[in-house]
Amino acid sequence: MQELSLGTTETCVNWMGLHGPEIGIVAAYLVATFGLALYLGRQGAESDSVAGYFLAGRALPWYLIGLSFYASNMSGSSFVGLVGAAYSHGLSIFHYEWTAALVLVAFAVFVLPVFLRRKLFTVPEYLEYRFERRARTTYSVFSLLTLLFIDTAGALYAGAIVISTGLPFLDLWTACIAISILTGLYTIFGGLRTVVITDTLQSFVLITGAAVVAGYGLAQAGGWDALLSRLDERHVELFPQADDGALPWPGIFGIVILGLYYWTFNQYFVQRALAARSLDEGRKGALLAGFLKLLNLFLMIVPGLVAAALYPTLDSPDKAFPTLTFDLLPAGFRGIVLAAMLAAIMSSLDSALNAASSLATMDLVRIARPTLSERALFVLGRIVTAVFMVVAAMYAPMIESFGSLFDYFQATLAYLVPPFVGIYLAGLFSSRFTRASAFWTIVVVEPLGVLFFFANEVSGAGISMGLPDIHFTYAAVGLLALTLCMMTLFSFLWQPNGPPVDSDTVFSVRDFSSGGAGHPKLMIADYRILAFLLLTATAALLVWLSAY
Repeated sequence: MQELSLGTTETCVNWMGLHGPEIGIVAAYLVATFGLALYLGRQGAESDSVAGYFLAGRALPWYLIGLSFYASNMSGSSFVGLVGAAYSHGLSIFHYEWTAALVLVAFAVFVLPVFLRRKLFTVPEYLEYRFERRARTTYSVFSLLTLLFIDTAGALYAGAIVISTGLPFLDLWTACIAISILTGLYTIFGGLRTVVITDTLQSFVLITGAAVVAGYGLAQAGGWDALLSRLDERHVELFPQADDGALPWPGIFGIVILGLYYWTFNQYFVQRALAARSLDEGRKGALLAGFLKLLNLFLMIVPGLVAAALYPTLDSPDKAFPTLTFDLLPAGFRGIVLAAMLAAIMSSLDSALNAASSLATMDLVRIARPTLSERALFVLGRIVTAVFMVVAAMYAPMIESFGSLFDYFQATLAYLVPPFVGIYLAGLFSSRFTRASAFWTIVVVEPLGVLFFFANEVSGAGISMGLPDIHFTYAAVGLLALTLCMMTLFSFLWQPNGPPVDSDTVFSVRDFSSGGAGHPKLMIADYRILAFLLLTATAALLVWLSAY
């Protein structure tokens, strides 16, 4: 196969010009998505209330929750960045996927019952019930910043790369504006209900597109065993050495910490589960997302391995997925893949915009102006979505200067989120931590995380000062341990001087025992059985992969 020079005008024009049906596939997908969004927005009368707009009337079934979880996670950076990471580092990148299944089990079993018992609108709201308002406000502001400059801007940037590559007459700025307008409009118009249902459509499209690439690639490589035989030892090693620069095996614990933030304490995802029509439905939705994440071994990791075997000399790992798409697939299928990439980008972007709107409206504005009516909050939520859409579109092209999206975002979050993960874990599983301990722990540990990030990952000043060059996953573990130590210290120094901790904010055994409601004779309907099956499937995959 001839290696393509991706991103050139000649390549893109030939691809778009010679295969009209492919353009039709992409156009049909965009028309269907936007048309469905407009229809849902007009039909959803419940969207005129705060609960309707931000939480879809708290009426989402498990299958919509699970598919929306998965679709929102499968951003453009997954197609480009995750496949590129597998191209560079091999099977070990699968740790980012299977740990998500583990975390989603923990979310369904331990976290969601507490969140739904409090009938939360937002994830930071829990911190006010368990600790105090200052902790809630601090985390809300942090969440808004990460949603704006990481999730929203990152999704826009990835989408702009795809669009500007396929349509070279569009520059990065124009592509960002086009995607933000298209996705932002239906998010503003329909709220969470529209976001979740369009995500469901997009999940089927993106799974189909990824499966097409993986299937053709694996066939071209001669099958699974033939593929692995063509790769070097580094690419087939599941558990790298403890000093590995890409992903040392003890760093898996750091990945779990990042996963806890990403899947369980992040408004971006949890908002769907907060909108579940029952605890049982929310739990099953989260577990469905866990099963779907295991599919990424085939959908995301295999294409990276195939590209490493067929195109070992690419000048950038981020070109792995585009090379497979342009060079490997027969005519007609490329339109499906491009539609899948657009589906991934739009599902991530609409989720980020809706989450940001919820946080700004319910955690900041409603607290500052408690007398505002529901109608005013509803209108304000739409305005916030529009503002975020504009700001993110202006900032997104600047991400180009940061290099790899996947590595940069993972490293950034590894230094910033462990303090918040530690506070949530401490609050959920123990009533001994005092209310003030959360805020003062944030004040101490979060600036240290920022300082370490700039010293180790940005400036390199830490190494020049003689500090060890530690992997960011190790940094995440260290910061989590420091967080728990500081919370223990502050709780010891400052004994409770306010109201006692509400027992409803702490997990209890009774939360574990409530499962399978409504289906007493169908064992598979019990979330505990589903969680066991998910853990068993995950373990079986790891054992199988470890044999190579």
